[in-house]
Amino acid sequence: MIVRRFFQLVLLLIGISFLVFTSMYIAPGDPAAIIAGPTASQADIDAIRDDLGLNDPFLVQYGRYMNGLLHGDLGYSYQTKQPVWDAIATRFPNTLKLAIASIIVAVIIGVVAGIISAIRQNSWFDVSSTVFALAGISIPNFWLGTVLILIFAVNLQLLPVGGLDAPFYTAEGLKQLVLPAITLGTGSAAMIARMSRSSMLEVIRADFIRTARAKGLRERTVIWVHALRNAMIPVITVIGLNFGFLLGGTIITEQVFAINGVGRLMVQAIAARDFPMVQGSVLLVATLFVLVNLIVDIIYTFIDPRISYD
Repeated sequence: MIVRRFFQLVLLLIGISFLVFTSMYIAPGDPAAIIAGPTASQADIDAIRDDLGLNDPFLVQYGRYMNGLLHGDLGYSYQTKQPVWDAIATRFPNTLKLAIASIIVAVIIGVVAGIISAIRQNSWFDVSSTVFALAGISIPNFWLGTVLILIFAVNLQLLPVGGLDAPFYTAEGLKQLVLPAITLGTGSAAMIARMSRSSMLEVIRADFIRTARAKGLRERTVIWVHALRNAMIPVITVIGLNFGFLLGGTIITEQVFAINGVGRLMVQAIAARDFPMVQGSVLLVATLFVLVNLIVDIIYTFIDPRISYD
């Protein structure tokens, strides 16, 4: 079953590559004209188009692109002539660090807040958690990031304004991660908190929880051992989906905090009509997203033995 799902994901990625290539093909703007500059003649532009293969039919261009993908070649940037893979590999560690830090923030805040809200239903904490969840989902990242910069970097001068060039295991690297991780992880924390609360409420009313309490088990054991494990399956789904979204949703956060990651690279490539760079970046994010979902499906079998993909 896992093998079949893997092949389904391969077909999905092929479909995504076709959609991305098609969208870039029909997008307005001529990359050859951008490369040539405003003073170039039409002959110069035509020569660049021939050199890049942009005058070939659509299927010929797509076939050439897919042949390169099968050989691990994402092509070369129209702007820098640098291999797309090298450009992405240089910037991907920053995006990955930001996504991991954000999901850690989201999981810690979301799961803990959701469980406590479920245990203390209708309490002041539950109401406050609901308000936080609504605010976290509603507030745009660019606004939250700007406010955090003004408060903690400009006024209080406790954290750096932006950048992510220091190693994450150093004090400076951790400081650089704090604000962007909170900015990016707040929305995910809100969704995880609501899912954790609803899932935990459903589980703690189940018969096996009443049986565990009737046996005289401590409430802490009942909640954190018996109830939590059974409530985690839908929560893990939300965590996996959000981690995939975070990998592809760092664009705005990287722009706000001047982080040299894949999201910022994608924005610059779109502005310059650098089609190979856009295609490579989107395909990388899509690949990571589907792999994360496959890993989540496998994790299900460890949490709940009743689930099997055999």
